[in-house]
Amino acid sequence: RLSGPQQESVFSGPFFVIDGDTLAVGPERLRLLGIDAPELRQTCLDEAQRAWACGEEARAALARLMHGELPECRGAARDRYRRVLVSCVSGGQTVNGRMVASGFALATGAITFRREQSGAETAHRGIWRGTFEHPRVFRERAGLIEPEQEGEGFWQSIFGFLSLAWL
Repeated sequence: RLSGPQQESVFSGPFFVIDGDTLAVGPERLRLLGIDAPELRQTCLDEAQRAWACGEEARAALARLMHGELPECRGAARDRYRRVLVSCVSGGQTVNGRMVASGFALATGAITFRREQSGAETAHRGIWRGTFEHPRVFRERAGLIEPEQEGEGFWQSIFGFLSLAWL
């Protein structure tokens, strides 16, 4: 469901952070490639099984990263919602990977950002400090997507892997 090959677009701020994996810049909506963050209204449980606003925390984490040194996002393909699928860099580091490493997003690909996710899980950072519902499952349960849309993440992962944006 990704659009065909297109010319890469480059976006620079200021960015408006919509949630933990979605940005806006001017009229464009951007979706961070290779990650899935908790939904804005999603809650998680900490190590003591207390609820906390992990979706809002994910948004705040992305906002901190996007207010770093000269953030820039690049992408060409669009998802079903017409958002540009992007990889972002700020301060010389990938924002997508830093979101996963901070524990405020999950890696969606088979390879990309798996090391960052393993480190976050081992260190109990972000959502890994307790239990959480996978954002995709939360969206399905909340009626935000249809269950048959689940495979889209697979195709986004394939596109991200083939684009070699992770190198």
